[in-house]
Amino acid sequence: MASALQFLSDYGYVAILFLLTLGIVGLPIPDELLMTAVGYLTLIGTMKLPYALFFSFVGALSGMLISYLIGKRAGRPFLDRFGRWVGLKPHRIAKVERWMNKYGPFSIVIGYFIPGLRHVTCYLCGISRMPLRKYCLFASIGAFVWCLIFIMAGRILGYAH
Repeated sequence: MASALQFLSDYGYVAILFLLTLGIVGLPIPDELLMTAVGYLTLIGTMKLPYALFFSFVGALSGMLISYLIGKRAGRPFLDRFGRWVGLKPHRIAKVERWMNKYGPFSIVIGYFIPGLRHVTCYLCGISRMPLRKYCLFASIGAFVWCLIFIMAGRILGYAH
């Protein structure tokens, strides 16, 4: 944890933005731990809370938009070609698309708080061709609430320390 705090201290807000973007896209970066560490750094004065929240929000939203675009451009051809290997036959893919069209916006917001689901919902929204404006609205709400909660959790845990 100390090295993560040092890395964030050294590279600051740019590190938050890039790490969150990569983490949301799906690289194995512990996003919740990252946000909690950012919250702690805002508590001790290494970072300013408004800037940390802004760069966290932009990083999370950037990762979600990249995932959505990958899903929209490459997701369906990928599933059509390789989906059957993991049990995603055309009828199951159609079922998932119907579900995403009905519940997708809420799955984006709720999915932020469930590791793994956060990553998959972005791709599925792109694959199911959710309108970009609708996607951005719900992705923004989810990103802001998620960033705020975990940064505040880091501050609260820092007070307990």
